[in-house]
Parts: sequence; C-alpha cells; structure tokens
Amino acid sequence: MWRVGSFRRDTIAWNIMILANSMHGNGEEALSLFHKMLNSGVKPNSITFTGVLSGCSHSRLVDEAQSILSSMSRDYMIEPDADHYSCMVDVLSRSGQLKKAYEFIQEMPVQPTAGAWGALLGACRVYKNADLGKIAAKRLFEIEPENPGNYVLLSNILVTAKLWDDASEIREMMRDRGIFKMPGCSWTQVKNKVYTFVAGYKEHNKSDEIYSFLDELGEKMRLAGYMPNTDYVLQDVDQEEKEQVLCSHSEKLAVAFGILNLKGGGSSIRVFKNLRVCVDCHTAIKFMSKIVGLRITLRDSLRFHHFNDGNCSCRDFWCTSILEMYLQAWTSKCCGGCVMLFGYSLMGNYIADTVPKA
Repeated sequence: MWRVGSFRRDTIAWNIMILANSMHGNGEEALSLFHKMLNSGVKPNSITFTGVLSGCSHSRLVDEAQSILSSMSRDYMIEPDADHYSCMVDVLSRSGQLKKAYEFIQEMPVQPTAGAWGALLGACRVYKNADLGKIAAKRLFEIEPENPGNYVLLSNILVTAKLWDDASEIREMMRDRGIFKMPGCSWTQVKNKVYTFVAGYKEHNKSDEIYSFLDELGEKMRLAGYMPNTDYVLQDVDQEEKEQVLCSHSEKLAVAFGILNLKGGGSSIRVFKNLRVCVDCHTAIKFMSKIVGLRITLRDSLRFHHFNDGNCSCRDFWCTSILEMYLQAWTSKCCGGCVMLFGYSLMGNYIADTVPKA
C-alpha cells in the first residue's frame, strides 16, 4: 500500500481511485468508492460518472448503472454526454442484454459514438450474435473507417458463426481499402532488460526451452480441462497445425519466458501486449495461472487482466473500454502529482483509506 501525504482527498483524488479500480475490473470497489465520495461531501463531476459507470459495466451492475445515469441531471445538474451513454450501452452489452443495448443506442438523445457501437460489437463476439454484429460494424465502418480492429472483430464473429463467405468479404474489404492489422507483439521485463516476442518467434536463445515448457504445460492444461479455441485460425490447415499456431502466439511466449525466469521466489509476472489479447490466449493464461500458482498481469491495448487461480479480473469480457479515451485526454491535462498518483493506482496500489482527508 502506498501512503500519500501531499494530496487532499478532493474530486481528482476520488476520480483517480474510481477510474483505476474500474480499469482493473473492480466494479464493486469503484461503486463503493463513489458512495464514499458522496458521503464525504465531495461533489462528483463528469469524469467521476464515467469511471463509476465503467466500473458497473465490468461487474455487470445493470440496475446500479441505470440509477446512477438517471441521477446525473436530476441530482447533480450534470447532463450525460455521448460517452456516459456509451458506458450504459457497455453495461447492457456485457450483461448479455444485446437487444436492449441496441434499442438504447437508437433512443439516445445524442449521436452515438464509436464507443457505443464498439461496446455492442464486442458483446456480439462474446455472445455470438452475428446479425447485430453486422449492424454495429456497419456503423463503425462509417464512423472510423480506418480502424482495423472493427473489421477483424466482425470477421471473427462471422467465422465463429461459420459464415465463411461473409468473413472473406470483410477481409477483402480491408485489402481493397488498404487497411492492415498491426502485427501483434508482447513483451516482459526480466531484471533490467525488456524482452519482446512476436507470434512464432524462434530466434531467442531460449526458444527451445520456451516451446518445450509450453508443450509440457499444455499437457497439464488439457488434463485440467483446457481446449484450444481454433475458431479464428485459418481454415486451410488441419487441427494439429491450428493448435501449433495458437501455441506460438506472442502473449503465450512472453508469459512462458516470464515464468521460466521468475527468480527469488516471486509470485507474479507482468506482460504487455500492443493489441487485444486473443480469445484462446486469454483462456490459456487462466489455466497457466492456476497450474503454476502465479498471479499473471497482462496489460493489452484496452485494459489490465489479472489472472489468478484460474480466473481473470475482466470476467472473460474484455473487448472494449470506454475509459481509454477519457484517461488519455484527462491525464494530459493533469498536474505531475495527479499523473503520478494515477500511475500508482493503475499498478494496483489503491489509496482510498490512506489519502488524508481535506
């Protein structure tokens, strides 16, 4: 726990704690902090509501989110903007209420943003709804036509639904528009050196050891119930080749390398990835955390994933994060102390009970 002696527990301090907990998937804690903030007499602002609504989405607190959204203009004279409404779409989407989420978008009093449609599209992947996925993706192609993630996500939804021709059309559309997916890479730090991995990477001096360890761990994972998810692997190779492709994904290589180099009885490793963690790797790392008895933190392009004892803090729903836009803009305007405080909070050092009262 990190003690802060130079910060007042003002709106900014409360926002930092709420936002950090929301990003880490601690929705109940974010909601609890929000109520503590109100009880302490500190007035919330627009960012406060973004944080707590996002926390509600991660923990699927639908009724609580609806109540908070309604209270904004009624109790605090803060008119919800497009991003607050997008958070509510995210809440409904993550809870599996896709039809309600779509209807909510259509009835929003403001123009829906990419955040709203992206939340719905991400949920369509999780809940395998190709029809709504097509609708959400079509709107996203209009709003942000250069974003490759939307095309890839829709393609994956269509592949899962075995709509091969439709999926091929999306890939062709990407090629025709000159849109390419950024190559994925993952990295981890051992001692004072950062090691970077890409899919299929075998140039590392410990590659043989890494792949051997993954093979050995893979057998234990299968015995524990792990089944490789090959839905998104190219269809022109056999099942064994598909599983080999999955085994060489960058995040698995980085996690394996981190485990092999864990010294001094450490109990956790940290890995970073420039893209979203893939579906199979997410499942695999959950099994890894249980089998090796380690806490594995993976920070992908959208959020933190804390894997521990076979579970993940994101509760297996990680496709979108409304908070990202706010955090990038907000921290750029904050003082150095706020950014430092926020950085500590993001690494899991929550300070709700240690910040001196104003």
